[in-house]
Amino acid sequence: VIALTRQGINPVRIENSPINKSSLGGYEILRTGDNIRLTIISSGSETSLACDICHKLATESIYSKVISMPCQELFDQQSEVYKNKILLCKRAIEPRKGKWTLPAGFMENGESSLAGAIRETKEEAGAELIIKPDSLYTLFNLPTINQVYIFFRAELANLNFSAGVESEEVELYQEKEIPWSEIAFPVVKTTIQQYFEDTRSGHFPVRMFNVRHNEDRTVSTELISCNEVQSPDHS
Repeated sequence: VIALTRQGINPVRIENSPINKSSLGGYEILRTGDNIRLTIISSGSETSLACDICHKLATESIYSKVISMPCQELFDQQSEVYKNKILLCKRAIEPRKGKWTLPAGFMENGESSLAGAIRETKEEAGAELIIKPDSLYTLFNLPTINQVYIFFRAELANLNFSAGVESEEVELYQEKEIPWSEIAFPVVKTTIQQYFEDTRSGHFPVRMFNVRHNEDRTVSTELISCNEVQSPDHS
C-alpha cells in the first residue's frame, strides 16, 4: 500500500498488523494510561491531531484514548462479538472502591427508576443513552437490607463517555475481557452474565431475583420470575 498526503501530519500507526483494522470501520489507536477519563473519536488527518491532544492531556494527568473511525458504515456491519461491549465503571468511592460495576446509584425524591438510571449513567460515566421500550431487564429484591435494585438495557448514543467524580475509570468491555474477579457486587455480576447469555440467544426476558445475605457473609441469588415463562391464564 502506498499512502500519500500533502498535509504535514505524522503517521500514527507505525507497526505492522496482520489485521486490516480499517476494514473494521473503527478501532482504538491510542491510550495514554489506565485511568481513562476521555474518549476522542477521529478520522483521517484528524487522528494525528487527536493523538497529539491525547498526549498533551496526559502531561496534565488527564488520561484519554483515541478511536480511529474511518468508516461508520463498515463499523455498523461488524459482528456483535466485535461491537457488543458493555460499559463498566471502576468505583472511586466506598463501598468496593477500585472494583468494577455497571453505572448505578440511588434514586432521588420525585424521580422514576428509569430517570434515575439515566441520570446516574451520566453522572458516573458521562454517557448519553438511547432508551428503547423494552429497556427493563433485571430486578433484585434484597429484603435483608430493605432494598430493591433495577437494571435497564440501553445503547450508547455515542462514544463520548468519561469518568465522573465517583468513578476512577470508565471502559467498554467484551465478554472475554470482563474482570470477573473484580466485579463489585453479586447483582452486577449476575446481570452481566445474564446479558451475554441472552445476547447469544437474541432474547432478553425480564427476570426477577431474590437476594439473601446469609449469616456466614455469603450471598445467595434465586430466580423467582422470568417473563418468557407465562402462566396459562396469561396471553
